[in-house]
Amino acid sequence: MAGGKGTRLAGLTQDEIPKPMVSLLGKPLLLWQMEALKRSGITEIILVIGHLGHVIEDFFGDGRAFGLHIQYFREEKPLGTAGALAHVRPMLEQTFFLLYGDVLFDIDLRRMERFHREKRADATLFVHPNAHPFDSDLVETDEEQRVLRLDSKHNVRNHWYENLVNAGLYLLNSRICEDLPEQERIDLERDILLRLCRGGSGIYAYYSPEYIKDIGTVDRIRAAEDDLKSGGVAARNLQKPQRAIFLDRDGTINIKRGLISSPEQFELEPCAAEAIRKINRSGYLAIVITNQPSVARGLCGVKDIEEIHRKMQTLLGREGVFLDAVRFCPHHPDRGYPEENPAYKIPCHCRKPDIGMLENCAEQYHIDLSVSWFVGDTTVDIQTGKNAGTKTALVLTGDAGSDRKYDVKPDLICENILEAVDKILGKER
Repeated sequence: MAGGKGTRLAGLTQDEIPKPMVSLLGKPLLLWQMEALKRSGITEIILVIGHLGHVIEDFFGDGRAFGLHIQYFREEKPLGTAGALAHVRPMLEQTFFLLYGDVLFDIDLRRMERFHREKRADATLFVHPNAHPFDSDLVETDEEQRVLRLDSKHNVRNHWYENLVNAGLYLLNSRICEDLPEQERIDLERDILLRLCRGGSGIYAYYSPEYIKDIGTVDRIRAAEDDLKSGGVAARNLQKPQRAIFLDRDGTINIKRGLISSPEQFELEPCAAEAIRKINRSGYLAIVITNQPSVARGLCGVKDIEEIHRKMQTLLGREGVFLDAVRFCPHHPDRGYPEENPAYKIPCHCRKPDIGMLENCAEQYHIDLSVSWFVGDTTVDIQTGKNAGTKTALVLTGDAGSDRKYDVKPDLICENILEAVDKILGKER
């Protein structure tokens, strides 16, 4: 969809070029997009153009000069974010990506396509965490990643929420276009995706920490140029190995208060948000790995832990920071508590110091554990990192290593999570 006027970019476009042709490091944004698509093997392109569309046609032509095959559809009047789909329906493959011309991305789209096919989805939304979830369109999903609800940024949010942002990149089956009326404005989310949600159709969320940003303002363009120059855009593509700083939760990110079983008990460590901000800017992924035996003890349920984690993500989002993933183990093998839940009183591969949660993240996000770190407040955390082959940092908050369950020596000993992150990142300078 490349027909936007780019009103917020008037200082750069001067109403002489359409928004998708705005320059980043001397190259049109639309060309950055085309090159990203080509790297994922996508060479058949349909461009929906409108305002100053001839500039795009003159630059790209039929695409042969770029190793592409490009077709065009010109909107004579604005048709909304999806109205053109009714017109280009005969040109579409059975499955197609839909994206907008004001987004910079570098994504392994083959991974997203595999997910889409495995789920047999009608529509797949690319979702990710960002630093401003409070003013972003959010997605709510079930445990199978099926989309349950689209939460508009215009809604009043008086609840805790997961930082799961709709990034505006979609993989769709062409059959959803069959009943679309021509010559009408159609909104993709309101008129198509919400209808699929309400009808119980197969609409799924594909989660990834890869780089994708709306650059519809001058400030965002400048920030994107900095990201391109630093190599940060390409480095996040999951075709490349990633690095992570794995973080324990209780006693590391939040103040330790025994077994936390409700959101009211959760309070961030004073320096946690600043530490995670530095991880977000560093190129490392920030991933929480936590044992939550309160479920096995019968003190709360899995849904309660998920609500606590929604509070954690909401509080961090208010500070402009985010976690790339959260994993927790609800199990505990030892029996003997009167209120315990026997369904979770089992041995497992996910409970620290076992490394099932880390292995899951390493597979999903292509993480090289040998260049990653584990930060926590117990010897269990340090042993977990050593079992996984990461470097380790013990923080002197929470238990401060006083559990003494394992005779292990961390690579770093730090006052708190912020000092740990500073020292980890300082080793790279």
